[in-house]
Amino acid sequence: MSRPNILILMVDQLNGTLFPNGPADWLHAPNLKRLATCSVRFANCYTASPLCAPGRASFMSGELPSVTGVYDNAAEFPSDLPTYAHHLRRAGYHTCLSGKMHFVGPDQMHGFEERLTTDIYPADFGWTPDYRKLGERIDWWYHNMGSVTGAGIAEISNQMEYDDEVAHCATRKLYDLARRQDPRPWCLTVSFTHPHDPYLARRKFWDLYEDCGHLLPEVGAIPYEDQDPHSQRIFDANDWRSFDITENHIRDARRAYFANISYLDEKVGQFLDILEATHQEAAILFVSDHGDMLGERGLWFKMTFYEGSSRVPMMLAAPGLEPRRIDQPVSTIDVCPTLCDLAGVSMEEVAPWTEGKSLLPVVAEVAERGAVPMEYAAEASHAPLVGLREGRYKYARCALDPEQLFDLEADPHERLNLVGDPAHAEALSSLRAAADARWDLDRFDGDVRKSQARRWVVYEALRNGAYFPWDYQPLQKASDRFMRNHMDLNEVEDRQRYPRGE
Repeated sequence: MSRPNILILMVDQLNGTLFPNGPADWLHAPNLKRLATCSVRFANCYTASPLCAPGRASFMSGELPSVTGVYDNAAEFPSDLPTYAHHLRRAGYHTCLSGKMHFVGPDQMHGFEERLTTDIYPADFGWTPDYRKLGERIDWWYHNMGSVTGAGIAEISNQMEYDDEVAHCATRKLYDLARRQDPRPWCLTVSFTHPHDPYLARRKFWDLYEDCGHLLPEVGAIPYEDQDPHSQRIFDANDWRSFDITENHIRDARRAYFANISYLDEKVGQFLDILEATHQEAAILFVSDHGDMLGERGLWFKMTFYEGSSRVPMMLAAPGLEPRRIDQPVSTIDVCPTLCDLAGVSMEEVAPWTEGKSLLPVVAEVAERGAVPMEYAAEASHAPLVGLREGRYKYARCALDPEQLFDLEADPHERLNLVGDPAHAEALSSLRAAADARWDLDRFDGDVRKSQARRWVVYEALRNGAYFPWDYQPLQKASDRFMRNHMDLNEVEDRQRYPRGE
């Protein structure tokens, strides 16, 4: 196919260390394993930023948060920033979103021609952090450890209700696309909120992990006083002192998390089956916005550059791509240029300013990706953090904290900070120089503070008096569905059938 249909399957907070070469063998994920066998599997893919909205804006645009301005979960995604949906739509694609993308601001489309659901999170500025109030918790929206102590079985929850709707709308859309009432190639993005906490799972999936041997972290909790400064800030932001976390809590939270991978796997299987049954060929991308620490080092959720939080699964099945494993580090900011390259869509007008790189030359082994950058400037930070993954090393820097350097080949659990080790001085010097060339941390910090201050003023103003929310409102055109008297019944029945009758 010269202009392939594209199905993007995005999940939320899925730890990439569980996908070393597709799903780990012990995960009950037959459909994701089925997808992995026909995919290029990026074993070392990193988020641009380990938080939902910043990570997703970067995934869609190919730019880091310092460029998008989406520093946190309440920062506006600029309408003039092209996304893969804009590029593909401009080239003649039908672009559609079912599910979460955590757009903040009055533009709730960002290149999508059609949205099938609303978002699960608010679209306004109410979740804005405030660097002026160091250590202050905003309890009504910050994470806390109740997600861990409350883990267990639930047959329905806010998140399940949402993802069930996302999957229902997406399966219906795939059938609509099969009926070819629109001749254009299509790009359908299906974006779930699982396995994001709270760690609640339906019993049918919970029971799959009764005898799981991975219910405790490989690296146990590190005492607060021995944690690095940013990890201490995460502990504080998560209100850890208010909770007594037991081993049973940890087991239940991880078990529910694994169970929700199986919950998602079932939905992925539905999409794969529909594509097969309706003879639709499509490139398929599976990716997460960021990971989850899952109790490693005592940390939960995300907000850090440690592997569990920053490393994500990414698999790409497409015509002409031989299934294989890629160990070279890559980034979610590479998604936008890769999809455009795959579809033969030019990004030349914005290419000089785009951070992401097409991964097709990496897959073809004709180019190196180079150093992978990461940024974080949201809750639990008091100043921006930046990081680079290059080769075997990961480097992290913040103006408030000591530098970090890890050799991920020798130390995959990042237990030994190599800053100060003469044996790694050359690598440290090289990564320092690369960070110096890339980031002005004082300017970055100033930009974040300015953005936060502006948003607090606007948010408080807009909540005074009449309130007009930015949340996306899906339109249901009931008079154009099924059979109505402005339609011909014979035509409706024939058009809506797949495959067509004689």
